[in-house]
Amino acid sequence: MTTQFLEAGVVIGTHGVRGEVRITPWGDSPDFLCGFDTFYIDGRPVKVRSARPNKTLVLAALEGCDTVEQAMRYKGKVVSIDRTGVTLPTGRHFVADLIGLSVLDAATGSELGRLEEVLDLPAQNVYVVRGGGREYLIPAVPAFLAETSPEKGYIRVNLIEGLETDVSN
Repeated sequence: MTTQFLEAGVVIGTHGVRGEVRITPWGDSPDFLCGFDTFYIDGRPVKVRSARPNKTLVLAALEGCDTVEQAMRYKGKVVSIDRTGVTLPTGRHFVADLIGLSVLDAATGSELGRLEEVLDLPAQNVYVVRGGGREYLIPAVPAFLAETSPEKGYIRVNLIEGLETDVSN
């Protein structure tokens, strides 16, 4: 089930003396988060006056937040975005839409388990799949991903030796 609002980052502190906040984005890059004119914090819309990338962070000026003290109210708060304002390239999916999907072996059609976590590693993301006392660590690259279909509720993967671990002990 898809939700309208997606968690996209967290406010980790303030920046400067004019009430800007520092946000750690949970997406591909800070640039993505800078493209929104409204964030949702604690379920309420907050207008973004400006946002710019700064290394791996986003520095944002939020409406009604003009001092360090006002900015500190947001520290530790999760920043969400409205998915209706996003068009993803073909073949790209929000991680939130993948978690919980059934993962199938493309060769046999058998269910390996459910996608429980996506590890954001330097080389590529890695899918953590658990089921039946087993755990699979599957690189999220085309060689291993035969089909990704959140609409149908599954991901089909090409397995090779070494991706599986017995975790029943």
